[in-house]
Amino acid sequence: MVRLFALSLLLAACSRSSAKGPTEAEAKAKLAACTFGPGALAKDTLPGAAKVGSAIPIDHFVLVMQENRSFDHYYSRLTHGGVHVAGSEITNPDSQGKAVKRYHETRYCIRDVNHSWSGSHAQYNDGKMDGFVVTNEPEGARAMGYFDETDLPFYYALSRAFAISDMHFSSVMGPTQPNRLYYWAGTSFGAIRNGLPPQGAPSLFTRLNDAKVGWNSYVSDLASPAVFVNLISANNERFRPVDQFFADAAAGKLPPVSVVEATFTGGVQADQTDEHPASNIQHGQAFTAKVVNAVLKSPQWPRTALIFLYDEHGGFHDSVAPPKACEPDDLRPNGDDTRRFDHLGFRTPLIVVSPFARRGYVSHVPVDHTAVLRLVEARFELPALTRRDANAWPLLDLFDFEHPDVSVPTLPAAVIDPERDAACKRDF
Repeated sequence: MVRLFALSLLLAACSRSSAKGPTEAEAKAKLAACTFGPGALAKDTLPGAAKVGSAIPIDHFVLVMQENRSFDHYYSRLTHGGVHVAGSEITNPDSQGKAVKRYHETRYCIRDVNHSWSGSHAQYNDGKMDGFVVTNEPEGARAMGYFDETDLPFYYALSRAFAISDMHFSSVMGPTQPNRLYYWAGTSFGAIRNGLPPQGAPSLFTRLNDAKVGWNSYVSDLASPAVFVNLISANNERFRPVDQFFADAAAGKLPPVSVVEATFTGGVQADQTDEHPASNIQHGQAFTAKVVNAVLKSPQWPRTALIFLYDEHGGFHDSVAPPKACEPDDLRPNGDDTRRFDHLGFRTPLIVVSPFARRGYVSHVPVDHTAVLRLVEARFELPALTRRDANAWPLLDLFDFEHPDVSVPTLPAAVIDPERDAACKRDF
């Protein structure tokens, strides 16, 4: 009887505790209004019932960001969870005004597509989403191509087995480096083109160092965190070859944050694995599958979350107009006085692989790369870097922290079609 009475008191206390603070609707309204600024802690910005700090039962984050693919380009044939995908009737005009339909792409290696700052804004065209072909002429129709499960069987199965977002957008309507800076620092420091951030600029890695939270960057050829040049000299021991990731995962020695990166160089002939055109999409899928399988087999799997995403759309068509966004700081786009950093970029895939991921769940909450940054900040109680990450929703609806499922689903092999691969090498 005493134990039952104590339990009832504990449950009542938990109930009172979870009721403290704003409701989810109230908290999301504040986030949407860009209420919070640099230095804000997640416990002060999220709903009262949201878990933060050690209450989030994830001890290891594995972060995998690939390159240059839009959501509809890869996943427009998904059908589960009310996922929002492009309709078959959608077209874009070419330079002659002729309607160009979306089509199933049969080439696994495609010439690069315009994804510059100006090109991306022309594709957006004030929300009309009709500039993908004309910004890539000649042969602009290639921007309307898409792949399906016959091309990407592992990715499609992974998306159904775990939790995905169909409203994850890149952070900037532009190229790789500005987007990766948002991923690591919550801002591009005004950059709209590829380049280095200011020396000594704060980032997730400086925050982790300050909090004495371990991290490693596992490198195939180039390390994207190394754009913060001072990081290498100050943290040389944290930059390790990618083979060490697989050894650490097998041995249960992954740090709290692992950044795992494919090869960014070499091109088609060297089987580049970051999925940046013109590289073979199946080589990138095979790399990701290897990383995912290493996590699934690791003794650390029960307390791990792998977050898999893409830096930007690469110029490929998507059907959902990017929403407004919190400006991260007072910096204006370098070289463009007509625009601000007040819109997100285009949709890109995001999958959460974890025992705590809601199986088969599709999130429809608009987020960008700083949602991942904010999730890591929430877990390790790190202060926000900018207004963008301070007001980011940290993907919490993709997780069920109360009911983990440590079972490992059966996933298909990430095969590489030899005929298509030979065609890639012949054409490029």
